[in-house]
Amino acid sequence: MDPHGGHYLNKAALLSPLGAARIAQLVLGCSTMSLVAHQAGYSANYGIFCMFVWCFCFAITAVVFTLDVTRLHGCMPISWDNFTVAFAMLATLMYITASVVYPVYFLRFECPSGRCEERDYRIAVTVCSSICCFAYGAEVFITRAKPGHVVGYMATVSGLLKVVQAYIACIIFGALANDSEYNRYIATQYCVVIYSLCFAVTVVVVALTVTGRTSALRFPFDRFVVIYTFLAVLLYLSTAVIWPVFCFDKKYGTLQRPSGCPQGKCPWDSKLVVAVFTYANLVLYIADLVYSQKIRFISQQPA
Repeated sequence: MDPHGGHYLNKAALLSPLGAARIAQLVLGCSTMSLVAHQAGYSANYGIFCMFVWCFCFAITAVVFTLDVTRLHGCMPISWDNFTVAFAMLATLMYITASVVYPVYFLRFECPSGRCEERDYRIAVTVCSSICCFAYGAEVFITRAKPGHVVGYMATVSGLLKVVQAYIACIIFGALANDSEYNRYIATQYCVVIYSLCFAVTVVVVALTVTGRTSALRFPFDRFVVIYTFLAVLLYLSTAVIWPVFCFDKKYGTLQRPSGCPQGKCPWDSKLVVAVFTYANLVLYIADLVYSQKIRFISQQPA
């Protein structure tokens, strides 16, 4: 007990739906890493990425859980609620990616030389990783903004969409770096600039919110977010037109995948990934803009 009669440990961090979700994250994350290290194995860039996801999310979750249980998060110079919900959203996306990538590149249902132990371990890794997606998703669901409750910006739909937008931009950058031939035309280089600019501003918005520095700005933060989101919609709309034209039009590229293009190292595949996720992010920015306007409209209603 402390001098003021309170408890050192936060029981709600253990005996609550949020606590149960975080305990499940830790158990499933530890199980996944143990299975991979023991027998399932990993290799190449895709395997390293999956192992990084599992280790990174486990480490941050362990820190979050410990700080919440011991009430030490109050000593952190950040907005704790904004940080935890933003991380939970990011971890959900990372786990979904790893849960798709790992079985695609490492799981084969046939057993080489009659040995099925490695395959069974890889199936178990996929199952644990997939279930952990729901554990992190449950935390997002529990901590999201609800009618009548005052929450941080990152717990709103707009805040959560910012995390998804930044993550999708990272996927686009990965595809661009994988022999996408984006430097062949000025127009495609322009698209890369737009992807980078929107990603940078989105990360700044998230960082300012998580660190609790939005009040230090000399202009209204909510107005800045709405204006930026509107500009991002226009910029992404331009890339959604330019990128497919300069990659798939017969004057600059080809609509069909080249028959002799090697699997995993085909520029056409990278261009397609960029195009698909460009449209995905465009839809997310439009949804973000609509929701931001709705929140702004409601906040202007008389009491």
